[in-house]
Amino acid sequence: MATEQTDDRTYRVVRNDEDQYSIWWAERDLPAGWAAEGTEGSREQCLARINEVWTDMRPRSLRERMDADAA
Repeated sequence: MATEQTDDRTYRVVRNDEDQYSIWWAERDLPAGWAAEGTEGSREQCLARINEVWTDMRPRSLRERMDADAA
């Protein structure tokens, strides 16, 4: 019988240059191209923050190109 494991690690919300979000373990160095967004906490807290702020899934370069084409 499998037992449920508790994830008590601290995560941080990270964002890349295209304004795409992810979570990363707080105790690890950030991967190249990603910067800390400022939120740290449980996995659930970080995912909730991403859900709150990442409302447009398009990469920033695509949004800018589409805005320029619309102007």
